[in-house]
Amino acid sequence: MSATESRVTIDVDGTSVSGIYARPDKPLATLVLAHGAGAGMEHPFLGGLAHALNDDGVATLRFNFPYREAGKRFPDRPPAAIAAWKAVMEVAASRSEGEPLWAAGKSFGGRMASMAVAEGMPAAGLVYLGYPLHPPGKPEKLRDEHLYGLTLPMLFLQGTRDTFATPELLENVAARIGPTATIEWWDGGDHSFERVGVKKNAADTGASLAAPVSAFLRKNG
Repeated sequence: MSATESRVTIDVDGTSVSGIYARPDKPLATLVLAHGAGAGMEHPFLGGLAHALNDDGVATLRFNFPYREAGKRFPDRPPAAIAAWKAVMEVAASRSEGEPLWAAGKSFGGRMASMAVAEGMPAAGLVYLGYPLHPPGKPEKLRDEHLYGLTLPMLFLQGTRDTFATPELLENVAARIGPTATIEWWDGGDHSFERVGVKKNAADTGASLAAPVSAFLRKNG
């Protein structure tokens, strides 16, 4: 089920950011997809994931946060990132035909999505692609408090070697959230979902995550 990509421009409090929208016929859901701190919406990982999701009947909207659009290296502070999320979700909703509208993101992008939902942004559910639960080597600095008030379906796709989320700690967080939180462990994967001894480019790695994501969307649609 192929979909043609189109460029969109999104206003975020007077600042324009870019997006890439793709919609197959009669999509089962729309997934808004945010990049991580170190790469923009055109990174091959996100492109590979989006294309594979489109082929599986999911509409996607990738976008840049304002800092990335401006060519800056350091991520936006949460208020600016949350404002971007809310603006992009409104654009996605305006293009919807009533299908469920999900929020997803790689690392920083997923965390900011969850914070936006905690502040009232509507979403059918959340998909985290490597949730940054704590800085590498600093498991005591958890970024979890806002998660416990969320009651919508949440999928944590996480590599077992991801230094941003110690497995035992993430399991404890998910258990505390309750039955709405699901962890799908990517065996041997690091924060970029790369596996030792497995040679895949970033686009193929992203595409390989589409199946568990679309399955979760179908199950919770």
